Amino acid sequence: MHIPTLRTERLVLRAPSVTDFETYRDFYADRSASLFYGGPLTAAQAWRKLAYDVGHWTLRGFGMWSVVEQASSTMVGGCGIVWPEGWPRHELTWWIVPGARRNGYAEEASRAAIRWAQEVLGWSAVETHMDDQNEPAKRLAQKLGGTIISRDMFPDGLERNIYEMAP
Repeated sequence: MHIPTLRTERLVLRAPSVTDFETYRDFYADRSASLFYGGPLTAAQAWRKLAYDVGHWTLRGFGMWSVVEQASSTMVGGCGIVWPEGWPRHELTWWIVPGARRNGYAEEASRAAIRWAQEVLGWSAVETHMDDQNEPAKRLAQKLGGTIISRDMFPDGLERNIYEMAP
């Protein structure tokens, strides 16, 4: 499966690779940084997360990109659309390393992912959801034009609001 590369004004969204492992390991080891992303994780679990992000593209035809700052060529996070088996909906998701937060990277990468889903996958809308306690994610969903369309129960036992972002 070919994973496309997307470019924005400041970012490159590219296929995840083995060279990203250190960023994954450090992000997922940080309890506060990875709290809403399944962390903290051991290095071995972070490796499996990276492998999941690569494999998701083959299994679903969409997935996560590694988000790289163009100016420095530094990986600053991940962004994309995933749909884990057993979950009721697809999800636009993102994570940004603590040192790169508050630069608008999550919004910029998310807009590129939404545009790609609309133009390439032909989706009329992209959805996202988050833990009710994740205030930064809620604010970003709203910045992206997200409106609450549903509240669903997820396999992890949490109910979440579903936000829809349409053009």
